[in-house]
Amino acid sequence: MKLPLRSRRTWSAVTSALAVLAVGFGPSVARATPPSADGWAVEWTDDFDGRAGTAPDPKNWITDVGTGYPGGPPHWGTGEVQRYTADPANLSQDGRGNLRITPLRDSAGRWTSARIETRRSDFRPPDGKKLRIEARIQLPGITGPAASGYWPAFWTLGSPFRTGEGVSPTVGEFDVLENANGVNRIWGAMHCGTSEGGPCEESTGLAADTTCPGPVCTGRFHTYAVEWDRSVKPERVSWYVDGRRYHSVSSAQMNEATWDAATGHGHFILLNLAIGGGFPKAIAGHSTPTPETRPGSSMLVDHVTVLTTGASE
Repeated sequence: MKLPLRSRRTWSAVTSALAVLAVGFGPSVARATPPSADGWAVEWTDDFDGRAGTAPDPKNWITDVGTGYPGGPPHWGTGEVQRYTADPANLSQDGRGNLRITPLRDSAGRWTSARIETRRSDFRPPDGKKLRIEARIQLPGITGPAASGYWPAFWTLGSPFRTGEGVSPTVGEFDVLENANGVNRIWGAMHCGTSEGGPCEESTGLAADTTCPGPVCTGRFHTYAVEWDRSVKPERVSWYVDGRRYHSVSSAQMNEATWDAATGHGHFILLNLAIGGGFPKAIAGHSTPTPETRPGSSMLVDHVTVLTTGASE
């Protein structure tokens, strides 16, 4: 069953540097280059090897704060209820090689969490080559009513959104990983075209879902990736979990103008853990969070890596 995913309302984007606060403790010390398959070269990576309690490297990441971009819709356009902060309680490296994003609730019932996006916005495969965006992530180890409203995500947006030269979903979005309410499934999607309907079936997008290899998706590390392949015709984007492909979108599924508007430029990468919003509501069948939702269960990110290679295998 297809469900509404991370739908973005169409609005005139503003330079997101005005909307965010960059924080951090300087470059992290890499313990090792994340593993890459034969034929792939590492284009960019962050291992999150900084000291415990420090922010992600500000040379690599921008930290989003508040409840939306200036001039954009409230609640980030998705209905999520939390406020994003740069507080180490919400966002920090754990000293064991992971980034930790933790949603919290205060005594008045107000939620906070964290969201970051790469400074680089030029991630795109060269002509005739492929690009792989991957991360090793442990979803919050929480299920059932206690997880109601949890919405962790690893995704990309087209660079024209950041510069103000384009709007969502026209500029393209790859939802590499989404989960909601701690269910034992993950979702991947491409968003493009017009805000409702159109060739990309918005606001659902061109989406698929799957279980994870092994017993569960939550509380365990899995590697999530998209491969953007410009070495074949028609071009395609494919979704993977632990090396297993479960979804693919081809440029043949839409007109050339729509595909080019979504992929004819670089993308930037985002990581966040929202609370509430349209996707958890669609999965649960009711509004979230609820009084039973338990704060404090973290999403851990071991590394984010971008790789490039040559011809399609």
